[in-house]
Amino acid sequence: MEPENQTHVLEFMLLGLSEEADLQPLLFGVFLSMYLVIFTGNLLIILATITDSHLHTPMYLFLSNLSFADICFTSTTIPKMLLNIQMQNKVITYEGCLSQMYFFVVFGDLDISLLTAMAYDRFVAICHPLRYTVIMNPQVCGLLLLVSWILSVLDSLLQCFMVVRLDMEPENQTHILEFILLGLSEEADLQPLLFGLFLSMYLVTFTGNLLIILATITDSHLHTPMYFFLSNLSFADICFTSTTVPKMLLNIQMQNKVITYEGCLSQMYFFVIFGDLDIFLLTVMAYDRFVAICHPLRYTVIMSPQVCGLLLLVSWILSVLDSLLQCFMVVRLSFCTELEIPHFFCELNQVIQLACSDTFLSDLVVFFESVLFGVIPLTAILFSYFKIVSSILRMSSAGGKYKAFSTCGSHLSVVSLFYGTGLGVYLSPSASQNFKASAITSVMYTVVTPMLNPFIYSLRNSDIKQALRKLFS
Repeated sequence: MEPENQTHVLEFMLLGLSEEADLQPLLFGVFLSMYLVIFTGNLLIILATITDSHLHTPMYLFLSNLSFADICFTSTTIPKMLLNIQMQNKVITYEGCLSQMYFFVVFGDLDISLLTAMAYDRFVAICHPLRYTVIMNPQVCGLLLLVSWILSVLDSLLQCFMVVRLDMEPENQTHILEFILLGLSEEADLQPLLFGLFLSMYLVTFTGNLLIILATITDSHLHTPMYFFLSNLSFADICFTSTTVPKMLLNIQMQNKVITYEGCLSQMYFFVIFGDLDIFLLTVMAYDRFVAICHPLRYTVIMSPQVCGLLLLVSWILSVLDSLLQCFMVVRLSFCTELEIPHFFCELNQVIQLACSDTFLSDLVVFFESVLFGVIPLTAILFSYFKIVSSILRMSSAGGKYKAFSTCGSHLSVVSLFYGTGLGVYLSPSASQNFKASAITSVMYTVVTPMLNPFIYSLRNSDIKQALRKLFS
């Protein structure tokens, strides 16, 4: 819906509250006074909270952060307004306008999130006073604060990205109705074999992970943080494979390789969500093992139900927001006539490469998110296992060492499978040239790893074996 003739915007005009010259000194004095009161008052609250140890409580932690957010919130708008009045200039550059919007949304959202967290804090303090220190422990407060910042920054990035993409559309656009999924092989003789193989793997994946979920729900001995995250990982694995394999099987059976534009977008959306959720759950499970082995006496306090729920909530929120951002990038692109995807599902990078419009910003965002959602969680997992191994080696009992290693072995195997194949696909220099090889390799982390997870966690885990026996009996 962009016009054919576009001009690059360099600046905007801020008309302000009034264009009457007589009112400008009054407006300047009023807003300068209000800004100084806001800045000084909130700064005093922050300093008082930091310096007085009696105020080192959850309520004042959120209050000091709210004061900081209020200072920054007003600082994104009022100083520029005062400068424009003083200089008698209403111009703001395109970059300045974008920066102002970014920080305005960040600290506006942060205000809303912190007020919500403070309401929850008061609810716990008044309705559950005896459990207040347990529920609102430092880990929960830190997670609530982290969630507030993450939501605010990602929402602001998404909104600013929408504005940035507005002037980057090509002049002539065509409405794309469908893509062609070339699959793993175009040989007719191989299609029955591929159908049987992938149908078998999908049924094993679905059944195995469903049994893990049912065993965890029905057996009260498995109502612990480790199995709570394991059951959520199994659910994510079922959904992860269900976004790609059924469509592939349908295409083989119907001898039709077409996927609609809306279907491709939906597939990418859910694929990114459950792929990210797998990554975050594996990271959280590594943290759980780190706390269990390195801080066993404080395990029940650190990994309380509230902390586990918040960790799961953060994982879902980050996954959904990342998926929305990536799909929005694709929506803003225009495509030409070459719409063949050399893959068995709509893989984000290959869909972007089919676009006719400029993909520099899209590639930049994909790279940034690969680091944020791939490298950082992997670093956290490796750091957790470094601390775990260091702690285990200091144990004097051989039986204690074996027990500690056995609780981590299954998780470490899954991490190695998932990250080893995933990074092999996306970081391999030949991945961009040999699309077929990339598609075949991606089967490992999209289908094989979710299928093997139930076996890895059940074969060497006596608790899961016992729970499955109870389930079948």
